Amino acid sequence: EAEDRAHALRVIAEQPLESVPGTRVLYSDLGFITLGLLIEKLAGTTLAVVARREIFEPLELRRTFFNPEMALKTEVAACEMGNAFEREMCRGMKISDWADWREHLIWGEVHDGNAHFLGGAAGHAGLFSTARETLRLAEQFMPRSTRLLAPETCALFRTDMTEGLEEARSLAWQLAATLDSSAGPALPPDSFGHLGFTGTSCWIDPVHERTFILLTNRTHARSLPFVNINSVRRTFHTLAVAALEANDKVQR
Repeated sequence: EAEDRAHALRVIAEQPLESVPGTRVLYSDLGFITLGLLIEKLAGTTLAVVARREIFEPLELRRTFFNPEMALKTEVAACEMGNAFEREMCRGMKISDWADWREHLIWGEVHDGNAHFLGGAAGHAGLFSTARETLRLAEQFMPRSTRLLAPETCALFRTDMTEGLEEARSLAWQLAATLDSSAGPALPPDSFGHLGFTGTSCWIDPVHERTFILLTNRTHARSLPFVNINSVRRTFHTLAVAALEANDKVQR
C-alpha cells in the first residue's frame, strides 16, 4: 500500500514476480503506471501537461483531457456507486480497511482507484474523451494516418510479441488473434484493441484502416458482479463491418 504518490513507484518496484518473465501473459496496470511516472520525471511536469502539449494540442483535441471540469459533468457518463468492485477485490488484504474508499457516485472523475489515488491522471487510466476524438487518437496508431509516430513504430502494434502463450499481445494492445477476443470473428487477426473496465473499447483494423469505438458505462446502476459485455462488443463489430461492406458495394 503506497502512502502517497511519491511512494507509489517504490511499492510497485517491490512487488514480487508471479511467474518467470516470458512464460506467461499477465494483464497488469503496474507497467503503464510506472511509464506515466517515468514520463513525469523526464519531463519535469505532470502527465496531464505532457499529454496536452505533445498530443492533445497537436491533434486539436478539445474534448479530451484528464480531470474534467465540473461544468462538464453532465456530459460524462456516470460509473458505479463508490469503488465496490475494487473494494471486493481487496477483501482480506490490508488495504480493505483503508479509510478513503469512495462511497459516492463516481461521476465526472476517474473510476480506477489507483488513478484516483495518483490524482486522476495516470499512465493506465484517467482519460476522458468523445467517440470522435477517440477516433482521432486511434488514427495515430496506423502508419498512413498518424501524425505522431513513425511507420516502424506503428508496425509494432500489430506484431505478436507473446507468440505461443495464452494471449496474443503486441506493444500495448491485445491482438484479435487471441482466443475469445472481444474483437470477434469479423476483424482480421492482426487487428489490435483495448478494453476499459467501465465498458469502453477501441479496436483498430490496420488491414482495412477501420476503427471501432464503443463507449458504454456498464458499471452504472449495477450490482456486483458486473455483466461481461464482450459478446456485445463482438456483435457490434460484426454489425459494423457488415454495414461498412454493404456501403462499399453501394459505392462501387
